[in-house]
Amino acid sequence: MISKRTPMWLLPALLMCILFLSGCGGPGESAAEAAEVEPAANQAAATKETENPTTPQVIKIQPQTELNIFNWSTYIAPDIIPQFEEKYNVKVNYDMYESNEDLLAKIQAGNPGYDLIVPGDYMVEIMRNLELLTEIDQSNIPNMANLNPTFLDLPFDPGNQHCLPYQWGTMALGYNATKVDGDIDSWQVMFDDTLDLRRAWLDDARSTIGVALMLLGYDVNTTDPDQIAEATAMLVKQKKLVTAYAPDTGQIMLDDGEVDVAAEWSGDILQIMEENPDIRLVIPKEGAMAWVDSLCIPKGAPHKEMAENFINFILDAEIGAELSNYVRFATPNAAAMAMINPEDLSNPGIYPPADVMDKLQFLVDVGEATLLYDDAWTEIKAAN
Repeated sequence: MISKRTPMWLLPALLMCILFLSGCGGPGESAAEAAEVEPAANQAAATKETENPTTPQVIKIQPQTELNIFNWSTYIAPDIIPQFEEKYNVKVNYDMYESNEDLLAKIQAGNPGYDLIVPGDYMVEIMRNLELLTEIDQSNIPNMANLNPTFLDLPFDPGNQHCLPYQWGTMALGYNATKVDGDIDSWQVMFDDTLDLRRAWLDDARSTIGVALMLLGYDVNTTDPDQIAEATAMLVKQKKLVTAYAPDTGQIMLDDGEVDVAAEWSGDILQIMEENPDIRLVIPKEGAMAWVDSLCIPKGAPHKEMAENFINFILDAEIGAELSNYVRFATPNAAAMAMINPEDLSNPGIYPPADVMDKLQFLVDVGEATLLYDDAWTEIKAAN
């Protein structure tokens, strides 16, 4: 749960003096506009304290602006937002979503006031093509120099005109070692009906269908209707083995003992492994979907410059390390690597070795074939 600062009520007369002497307040803002009127219930107590000259008066200037962030759940270290609020005298409003498609639906309907969003790679391309993103002024992001060049100028956003990388990772299998005989090393465990296991898929069309395509030997970005139909039939047949299609909460179900195996994002599984010694993680031998999530500014953002301040703040080496050490995903920040927890650096589930990296596949925008995947997902979810 992200903590948010609670604004302090200011004594009107004292604040007017401060504003007069120091010139504080936003441009064109009068002292009367900047001051807050103290709730009536607290007036008596405030008056009593003012009458007592020994009572210290604590005056704190209220935030001058806001920043509205829309991000994935469980995807930021708790102390980062308060640090940013303190540094920039800003109030951060933080909302969460569970899938790229949820994000797209919210922004495509008309940006309700968000300044910063964190779409996945293929969704960046979709939103860019739909002209839903605003270009970033890179002169306001000096910490861009901290980034690993591997994660810059990627095909979904050439030149990083609209986005800068936030975290990267893979889809993986998490499982309860007490429920499984031996180690798991293949996606086939999700399809083996001889195993008495409760299974959860990600409620994510492209990623879950992508696993079936991978097992069939096809490209996870195929636009071939016959190949997509074959993968769909494979998942429909497997539906009877599925306990849940989890909206980015498979790791919670695994931790709570509701399922025995879960296809989830690697960092989410690693977070619960810290407290649950029975949980294991593996990137299957067939490979997995890899992804890069990026910080983007949506069209119509009311506080664009503050959003760029936040992007620069996240790309600071120390903040970048704090972020990745908490969420347990891999950092694209080269300057942060020296401060990453050593056990994470040596963990192949976070930073895969070269032979595994070669088997990772990135999802891309498949254009009109998106409708084929949408229809396939509807069929899979509706199957008995």
